[in-house]
Amino acid sequence: MTSFDYLTQRQQSLRGHKRFRTLVARQFDGVHVIDPDGRRLLNFGANDYLGLGMEMRGHEGPYDQPLIGSADLDVRVMGGSGASALLSGWTTSHDRLSNQIAELEETEAAVLFPTGFAACSGAVSALAEAGDLILSDELNHASLIDGCRLSRAECVVYPHRDWLRVDHILQQRRHEFTRVWIVTNTVFGMDGDIAPVDRLQEVAEKHDAFMIADEAHGTGVLGDDGSGVCDALGVKNQIAIRIGTLSKAVGSQGGFVAAPRVVVDHLINHCRSLIYSTSLAPAAVAAALTGISEIRTRPERRRRVQQLARHVRAELAITVASDLEASVPIIPVVVGTDPRVIEVSAQLAESGFYVPAIRPPTVPEGTARLRISLSAGHRTEMIDELLVAIRKFM
Repeated sequence: MTSFDYLTQRQQSLRGHKRFRTLVARQFDGVHVIDPDGRRLLNFGANDYLGLGMEMRGHEGPYDQPLIGSADLDVRVMGGSGASALLSGWTTSHDRLSNQIAELEETEAAVLFPTGFAACSGAVSALAEAGDLILSDELNHASLIDGCRLSRAECVVYPHRDWLRVDHILQQRRHEFTRVWIVTNTVFGMDGDIAPVDRLQEVAEKHDAFMIADEAHGTGVLGDDGSGVCDALGVKNQIAIRIGTLSKAVGSQGGFVAAPRVVVDHLINHCRSLIYSTSLAPAAVAAALTGISEIRTRPERRRRVQQLARHVRAELAITVASDLEASVPIIPVVVGTDPRVIEVSAQLAESGFYVPAIRPPTVPEGTARLRISLSAGHRTEMIDELLVAIRKFM
């Protein structure tokens, strides 16, 4: 029999470096999680920025009774959609959700994906072709990186947020390529910093390039209308292709691409992660409809989580580039070494807080960190208790 000893050896190496990862079964309890030891911990490890996921699971949130009773959230809808969107898996609810996303994003159309990962990897690989150039931020999410790799385009990785470098590359090489795609996250998930999408869009226009902006951590949280960083920086209607997730601030699951009709039609006909995947389950669609409605009608949710983010950064003396960046509910506390960040995370758990330890290769060597994720469901006193504990153990 063929041996898997090579996998065992790799896993032993990961264990030796404190980097072996396992799945830990936890239970949700409002803004808390219950770990396998029965400890009830305040949860600072979820991306449920507006508290919508918590409320749709039946827990009372900061503003009203649980959303489980919402007209959009029909809990009787169970099971999967049973087919690809191109077969029988695209229902009237899917259609309504895609239309509401297009309205929020102010685009001609939108299309849904089973995950945000599928949306990013699928869209980039379906749009960029042989003879094209992709310029990708060095800290882009793995889904965008995989999309670049799956495409047949040449990919150049530029230094983090360095729009001047992008401009320089295109000054030197634009003439070599049929099309150019500038691909970036708008909010970077491990650092909580923001891409200069306004500057990048200027560069794109200067060099006749397309931009693809992934608003995974911006949707629902930033912008006057809650659509994300592109709106906040005034380029929402200039960046034609925007990708988002339904699994973070929206409180459900899935992903989307909002774009001109011709782009969406291209994805429907050529995007493999869309064509060959079973479409979103009806329950996820129902939850997302509720989440999008809350984003569009309840701006106090995002104002609340933005205020909490500014409070934490001020208390921890974390300097950021702008007021917009200060409002991002992802706050890294860099510890340094892998063993030390695991130790601090465990000490916080003993004190009643779940704050995950993030280690390489997810983040660069020497920058292992605590990643604090805030939610509108957190109360200020909960935040302050966490800050006291962090100061104690750091």
